[in-house]
Amino acid sequence: MVHHGGRAGGDGRAGLDDVARLAGVSLSTASRALNNHPQVAAATRERVLAAAAGLDYVVSPDASRLAGRSSRARVAVVVPHLSRWFFGRLLEGLEVGLRDGDPDGGAGVDQLLFLVGDVAGRRAFFEDLPARRRVDAAVVVGFEVDEVEQRRLELLGVSIVSAGGPREPFPSVTVDDLRAGRQAVDHLVHLGHRRIGMLATADPADRGPDLRSRAYRTALTDAGVPDDPDLVVRVPFGPAGGAEGMGRLLGLRRPPTAVFAYSDEVAAGAVRAVQRAGLRVPDDISVVGIDDHPLAGLLDLTTVAQPVHEQGVVAGGMVRVLLAGGDPPPSQVLPTHLVLRGSTAPPGAAGRAET
Repeated sequence: MVHHGGRAGGDGRAGLDDVARLAGVSLSTASRALNNHPQVAAATRERVLAAAAGLDYVVSPDASRLAGRSSRARVAVVVPHLSRWFFGRLLEGLEVGLRDGDPDGGAGVDQLLFLVGDVAGRRAFFEDLPARRRVDAAVVVGFEVDEVEQRRLELLGVSIVSAGGPREPFPSVTVDDLRAGRQAVDHLVHLGHRRIGMLATADPADRGPDLRSRAYRTALTDAGVPDDPDLVVRVPFGPAGGAEGMGRLLGLRRPPTAVFAYSDEVAAGAVRAVQRAGLRVPDDISVVGIDDHPLAGLLDLTTVAQPVHEQGVVAGGMVRVLLAGGDPPPSQVLPTHLVLRGSTAPPGAAGRAET
């Protein structure tokens, strides 16, 4: 069982005695409830957890490990999705980064995976985090941490690292989405396209600045191309969304001659929709994506490659430095690059007639 003290060092933080008093239970009952002891009634446990959450009570990771007779560090890994290739690939890299340089081969670190795939689940996770999670570090993957969520993480008194999302005020590793988007759209502009569509994805779990949309618009502005809102379609993530969005673009009176997709999975659906419409890629319409997903090579898809696995490796290394008591490592922005394949070409005869 984890043993808890009173107020920690006079810093104003709530102690277990405060939680027990508010919940109307003894210190031992409060401790058992926070440790999910089977002999604590469900109603009592919920009352204790509610009191702990209301007081922003934080369970000490050191006390937790001592009570469990373990010196293993605990790292919370928080992700909005698990089924997408990007997150799986980054988590593989994170495992490598946490293991690299460890004489125990990473055996001294436990990774606790938390899925916060919708807005309600994400809100509940961050509200309950201080009372229910006993960790030494937290890695947030692929989403922006807002000010409220950051304060909840800081209540833990542990190190925070961000991977694969927007740049954060704490150590982070990511790519420059604005640059990646410019690499994709500038490529289409340089090929001679002027009527360029965009398949953007909107996900309530992924907040943050929409840099890929900004890249699209600034690239067109720099090329002297007027903004046409009909050419921008927001779709659900994935091939089905890409196919739906491309169908809408092809149904326009003047369809685009090229399309920029937020991701290769969306681009794959777009390519399929073009083919089903009896058209050809790139003869009738060019398509470019972002990521360099394994399927991109099979589809001969031009894309902007980002080092997904490497982002995880770097994040794992940052966590190891922090767990060892080192200074916060500097944030890193890893490079992206255009991968030319067969899905893009200069506009065909019909496209040139419209430019």
